[in-house]
Amino acid sequence: MKTTILSLACALAASVILRADEAKTIVTTSSGTITEYTPGTAFVVKESTGPVTYRYGDTVTYVTKKGRLLKPDEVTKVIHVGLPVSVGYTMEGPTRVISRVEVEDDD
Repeated sequence: MKTTILSLACALAASVILRADEAKTIVTTSSGTITEYTPGTAFVVKESTGPVTYRYGDTVTYVTKKGRLLKPDEVTKVIHVGLPVSVGYTMEGPTRVISRVEVEDDD
């Protein structure tokens, strides 16, 4: 009985620790102009410090500055070289992984 309770307590503690680590994921935002673009893979943004490469994450959200969510067919028309963007990303080792891309409104 003590072994079962101890096992359950350890499993619960491990799941709490894992969830706490997930919650600590820091999203950083940076801005610039797209200078290279490979759809679904990566793009390079010219920032004040120079060119920065961003890789696509599992899920990328595209929005306008007013918060309108872009549909997939809109993304292929809107994202291009020369476009000013604000990129939300996380770090996975030395790689910047995109989670959100914000573009100017089209109105």
